[in-house]
Amino acid sequence: MKKKRNRQILAVTWLFVGLFFAMMGYTCHYAVTHRQTLMNNSYNTRQEILIAQNSRGSIYAAGGQKLAETVTDGEGKETRVYPYANMFSHAVGYASNGKFGIEAFANYYLINSNTRLSDKVANDVAGKKYPGDSVITTLDVDLQKIAYDSLGMYSGAVIVSEPSTGRILAMVSKPDFDPNEIDQIWDTLINDKESSVLLNRTTQGLYPPGSTFKIVTALEYIRENPDSYSQFSFQCNGRFTHGEERINCYHGTSHGSENFTKAFAKSCNSAFASIGLELDRKKFGKTLDELLFNQELKVDFAYNQSKLAMDENTTDSDVMQAAIGQGTTQITPLELNMITAAIANDGELMKPYLLDRVETADRSVVKQFSPDSYKRLMSEEEAQIMTELMEEVVKSGTGTKLSGLSYTAAGKTGSAEYNKVKSDSHAWFTGFAPVEEPQVCVTIIIEGAGSGGDYAVPIAKRILDACFEE
Repeated sequence: MKKKRNRQILAVTWLFVGLFFAMMGYTCHYAVTHRQTLMNNSYNTRQEILIAQNSRGSIYAAGGQKLAETVTDGEGKETRVYPYANMFSHAVGYASNGKFGIEAFANYYLINSNTRLSDKVANDVAGKKYPGDSVITTLDVDLQKIAYDSLGMYSGAVIVSEPSTGRILAMVSKPDFDPNEIDQIWDTLINDKESSVLLNRTTQGLYPPGSTFKIVTALEYIRENPDSYSQFSFQCNGRFTHGEERINCYHGTSHGSENFTKAFAKSCNSAFASIGLELDRKKFGKTLDELLFNQELKVDFAYNQSKLAMDENTTDSDVMQAAIGQGTTQITPLELNMITAAIANDGELMKPYLLDRVETADRSVVKQFSPDSYKRLMSEEEAQIMTELMEEVVKSGTGTKLSGLSYTAAGKTGSAEYNKVKSDSHAWFTGFAPVEEPQVCVTIIIEGAGSGGDYAVPIAKRILDACFEE
């Protein structure tokens, strides 16, 4: 009896020993794989030690221009300086009163120093801090300026990316702020409950996508009707009625007889509302999941989740509204750009990223970031069909301001109603160029501007002209 009891005690002892080592192993593994998260935690005193020891590193554009640097005066006082002021305010962010943007998610690199030992000794002798490591971003100053200036006084967002790699080339959000003055304006901004100046509309702004969402609706219709979608026909008289729900085309335009391509190119609300009613709502919900709606994104920067619930319980009214990007549908410009980039890249989405590499003060590379596949959003065949539809938008539809140029383009416009006043709408455009070998993907929203074809497409043209026009 005693031996049996001893064996039981021994078994329990070894069980707890095993659990202890398992917990230790997990803790060590977590500390290694999440070292940046742990370092950036405000309760981590190690961060304060590094800040006291190292001068915060600089942030550079892809072309070598300084976007942020730390300047030290004769008395040793450090000031964070942003040479481009408002232009990169949301992308680069700020490093006081908390941190935001690249200043936040690259903080681990910026407060560390991998400078040479001889340089550290020289700094110790001189009583100076060690120079922090710098980060070189993927951002292009020229494209950023064109996007920033083109948006003008409007509120909205512009994101420009490289579909084959996921590199973000420009990221603009307005209204903006001067990060050089963040300490002075902080209290005013946070105490103004109506202010959204600090919101990065590119990654965090949630909007009804309007007709740009017809990309998603068209994809679902093609998936459910792979052999017959091209036989679709519809007679548009400017409105579509089902029960008590009525959907109007933009400005009540009557598009007449349409096939699938024309309905997409002309952005016919009536045709797509009827398409919405034909879709299997459970399958539609699955496609939304595959396109990253209602889920966390694998990106380094702050973002909001795009939202749309769709299942067998969704009402006819709701599915009609959803099919044209209205109702409860909400999307970020980032998410729309990711879907568009996947179409441009034969269906494969590359992970969007802003950091190219980390360097020491003497420009030795500490870490190099490489393109990484996020996931396949659609098949190559589906991507090709969607490209052809979006190309027709430019050739004969609502995006003709991008036709007849030295480069080819494909895209989709949108005019998204956002309140009960039907004339109030956000102007959208998302697309890529050149069609034959896409190099640039651009997504634009202009709040309250009206027609995407009239307001968003011209901005896209300025950006694409800068990329491809001599």
